[in-house]
Amino acid sequence: MKKTFATGLLLIGVLILAFLLDIALGSVQIPIKEVVKVLFGGEAEKTSWTNIIFKFRLPKAMTAMLAGAALGVSGLQMQTIFRNPLAGPFVLGISSGASLGVALVVLTANFAGAGAIFQTLGVFGDLSLVIASSLGAAAVLGLVLVVSRRVQDTMTLLILGLLFGYATSALVSILLQFSDRQQIQAYLQWTFGSFAGVTWQQMPVLAGVVLLGLLVATVLSKPLNVLLVGESYALTLGLNLERTRFWVITSASILAGAITAFCGPIAFLGVAVPHLCRSMFNSSDHRILVPAVTIMGAIMALIADLLCTIPGNQTVLPLNSVTALIGTPVVSWVILRRYYAR
Repeated sequence: MKKTFATGLLLIGVLILAFLLDIALGSVQIPIKEVVKVLFGGEAEKTSWTNIIFKFRLPKAMTAMLAGAALGVSGLQMQTIFRNPLAGPFVLGISSGASLGVALVVLTANFAGAGAIFQTLGVFGDLSLVIASSLGAAAVLGLVLVVSRRVQDTMTLLILGLLFGYATSALVSILLQFSDRQQIQAYLQWTFGSFAGVTWQQMPVLAGVVLLGLLVATVLSKPLNVLLVGESYALTLGLNLERTRFWVITSASILAGAITAFCGPIAFLGVAVPHLCRSMFNSSDHRILVPAVTIMGAIMALIADLLCTIPGNQTVLPLNSVTALIGTPVVSWVILRRYYAR
């Protein structure tokens, strides 16, 4: 217990450091002591530093923490309920559904009727993408939840979720074939993923949804622990599998869908972070893992955002490319460890 507590304190310290570095480093470098001074209400040496911190870097860092926490916990829930170490937040096609919603907004401008409807959403600016992405994710989520009430086998549900994802991805590919270069570029820009697109006006919505999803995940810690021993034994302990699975899928989908809507489809964090925490804490207890994954996910997202920004340079790397470079070694390690453990 003492080791777990000490490791938790270490993670919190690393989180604070990563948060400050993410705000301090960028095309314009700001001393950390100036960042701390501004965050606590003081005046920076340069007025421009205060504007950079509050208008751009602080909301970006907060979004990164929320995204990392949400995707990490969502991945933890998916890996537990499907008993698959490679399951992630998007195995149920949620990411593909969100991508289809965005594609309908960005790529249908040349179509009569549909284009006019979706362009009407454009009066809200970037919020139209959030609305469309949320509706797309919600549509796939609704379909999955309907199926989950009839299909009792989790592996079958996993396969159906992947099929839903392939179907929506196919529709996006068809839309791309009928779109012009500018529309395709706008859509591809969204698929790269970014933490920089969330404004202060949107932050309460994103934070509220993520915190709600994390609260549900915390309440589900005990049922998830029971599921670790197997569904048959869980039934003998009186666990309502249908209800538990419904709420786990709902929580994971809300977390992943909200982040996809606001930040784009961000890969690998949801798969990699739970494994890092299991190894670090040497535990499968969700009462420990849920808060640990929340903190570790926030740290990994902040590190990914730091790597995207080259200090002293205006160049910003695609977020999904960076998360793939971080996540690939972790996923490879999981596969190889399972292979050699046989």
